[in-house]
Amino acid sequence: MPRPSHATRVTLGVLAAGAPGVAAAWWLAWRAGTRAGPGGAPGATLAAAAATLALVAGAAAVRARVERPLQTLANLLAALRAGDFSMRGRPPDLAGAARSTAPRADDALGLALLEANRLADTLRGERLGARESAALLRRVLATVDVALFAFDQDGRLRLANPAAARLLARSGDAAIGETAAALGLDVFLADAGRGAGPQVVSAAFPGGGGRWEVRTGAFRQDGRPHRLLVVTDLSETLRAEERLAWQRLVRVLSHEINNSLAPIKTIAGSLARRARRALADGDAGALDPAATARGLDTVADRADALARFVGAYARLSRLPPPARRPVDVGAWVARTAALEPRLPVDVRPAPGAAPPVLVDADPDQLDQLLINLVRNAADAALETGGGVRVLWEADGAAPAPVRVAVEDDGPGLAATANLFVPFYSTKPDGSGIGLALARQIAEAHGGTVTLANRDDGARGCRAVVTLPRRPAHPGAP
Repeated sequence: MPRPSHATRVTLGVLAAGAPGVAAAWWLAWRAGTRAGPGGAPGATLAAAAATLALVAGAAAVRARVERPLQTLANLLAALRAGDFSMRGRPPDLAGAARSTAPRADDALGLALLEANRLADTLRGERLGARESAALLRRVLATVDVALFAFDQDGRLRLANPAAARLLARSGDAAIGETAAALGLDVFLADAGRGAGPQVVSAAFPGGGGRWEVRTGAFRQDGRPHRLLVVTDLSETLRAEERLAWQRLVRVLSHEINNSLAPIKTIAGSLARRARRALADGDAGALDPAATARGLDTVADRADALARFVGAYARLSRLPPPARRPVDVGAWVARTAALEPRLPVDVRPAPGAAPPVLVDADPDQLDQLLINLVRNAADAALETGGGVRVLWEADGAAPAPVRVAVEDDGPGLAATANLFVPFYSTKPDGSGIGLALARQIAEAHGGTVTLANRDDGARGCRAVVTLPRRPAHPGAP
């Protein structure tokens, strides 16, 4: 036998509650009719019938009171499940009185409907926000010039923006469902599982070739793992940087070569004119040996200067990879500072830098880096009669970096825009490669070099070298 519904059970409960009273009414009507004789007691019978009808009507009314709000709540929840957030619930008024516009929160039924209405408002706001966010995301994906691919756990393409479609030379919808291997992208996705960082690769795609930055990552959708592939075209950016580098290089080369060729041309022309006049006059003794020697010495000096410039450029452009080994920072700083012959260099380790503090580096290249910085600081300090200090510190244990600061009391820097531009120098006899070489060495070791005027109120400059610190022992993290 099927289990009765909730409304049926409530109705049966009401009837069961009123049944004793109805039974008593009919019993009283029977007693009254027995006493009244053959004509009976019609009033008592009508009263019992009225009690019976009232019980049935009350049970039906209670059933409606229970069933209708639950039907309203069920319809509201069904609408929410179907995505219709416009429906709202309010308790029915079976007596025909004016209905309230909102459920009351001072009873259980009103509170249930009120919470359902609030849930509908919340879901409606979230759906609107999700749609707006999705529209913004679609707009961004359509406008960015970066190819985005999303692959599911089976390696099949699930999303491709217009830039990705152009890279594949096909519509994005036509590529959906294709495997990464069929699209030629499996080699890049293979790095996602190994946690590889951004890579710059040369690759040819159906939509074009060139230099690309490839990034991979993982995300989850519907509880399932997916992989994201981002491909950025670097060709135009690299070409622009290459053009800028060539322009700077040509400008510097032109300046240096012209500085040497101009006096060579002038002196050589002057000597040639004198020789032609002497030959035309038939007087070889008219040539001045001293002037000729001075001119040839000048030509030789400028040729040597040009050779030094070319050698400096070659040294900067062909810096070998560092041959790393453990280097004691304190010993390195003290040894290099002592190589400056023109003035004493004060070396001050930080109070908390307990020796030994080690870095994995090429000691010869580190020497060259610090020699250049100390030499520049000494040049500046000699102009004002000040001093030079080298301070180094290593806060805490590895992986905290090591910082070495070279500080001078010189006149300071008037402009810092071109400090690290190769061959740019404010010194009359400067080569312009010291700072550029120092930065190149530091970056080859994973560090940095900065140079700025001192910020402690004193005049002078402060160059700071930051290098990765070597772990205290091989098993250290």
